[in-house]
Amino acid sequence: MKARPLEMSLLFDFYGETLTDKQRELFDLYHNEDLSLGEIAEHAGITRQGVRDSVRRAEHALHDMEARLGLVARYGDVERLTEALAHEVAQLCALNTDRLHSSEAEQIAQRMTALLEQLRQEA
Repeated sequence: MKARPLEMSLLFDFYGETLTDKQRELFDLYHNEDLSLGEIAEHAGITRQGVRDSVRRAEHALHDMEARLGLVARYGDVERLTEALAHEVAQLCALNTDRLHSSEAEQIAQRMTALLEQLRQEA
């Protein structure tokens, strides 16, 4: 029954507040605390099947929110683009060091690096 752990964690981080308190608690115990359905059922005072149904409903709700809003996918895209841009800046710095020796190019690369750091902090 375990879905992909990273995907579930990201969905929960982005959309967990849209779940009911009970769904959030059971989802967290199952996916983040890695408790079994039986352990959660004992803790929550409900049946194992009740836990399973609640966790499934929560997973479905999180996937539904992602399908509607796409925030997790957009976050992943921004991360990939940020890394690609960081690689390009590193290449520019290397080119400037090896061939160009331009103080203007160095300043541009430094500003780009600062902007990348700002993006990473905001993400």
